[in-house]
Amino acid sequence: MYKNIIFDFGGVVVDFAPKDFLMNHFMNRLAEEETYALVFGSQEWQDLDRGTISREEANRSMLENAARANRVFEVQTCIEEWAEMLRTKKDTVQIMRKLKAAGYRLYYLTNIPTDIMDELRQREWFSLFDGGIASCDVHLCKPEPEIFTTLMQTFRLAYDETIFIDDNKANAQAAYNLGITGILYKNPKSFARALAACGIEVV
Repeated sequence: MYKNIIFDFGGVVVDFAPKDFLMNHFMNRLAEEETYALVFGSQEWQDLDRGTISREEANRSMLENAARANRVFEVQTCIEEWAEMLRTKKDTVQIMRKLKAAGYRLYYLTNIPTDIMDELRQREWFSLFDGGIASCDVHLCKPEPEIFTTLMQTFRLAYDETIFIDDNKANAQAAYNLGITGILYKNPKSFARALAACGIEVV
């Protein structure tokens, strides 16, 4: 039944847990909440994903906002160190290799800035993908339905033959609303169970 499996990157193929990052760095609830809003929850962060602002412009704007909030140190720390979060999730890659060997076509659909996308393209697992869509390239972001339809149309994928995996519930729901089977990624074991429920054994 299923032929195509689409992966989100952050939180699925690579680690991305900004709240854990902030807790490990600052260990102060107020500092963590305010810094999250200034960086990961900011309009600049969304614009980076959408590809409508450069990294330099975004950093400058975030630091200006940080100065008004007296959080320059915290925001500068995030700017310099946040990408260290993006470690490859080896369990996911192992499952991807099994899926590829079994004949499934793998695609990616990710909200991501241009510079980070360029870095991930250099990782050894990237060649497992048959194609994909990055938000920065099409100026659309999940959970907007248009980014899903762009992917489906570009690669001529059948909705009822496709599974989408994301760690964000709204994104998985958006796929489901379009007729794509959405799996909410929580951990490798639950992911494997969800695939099994779709008739795909990876153990």
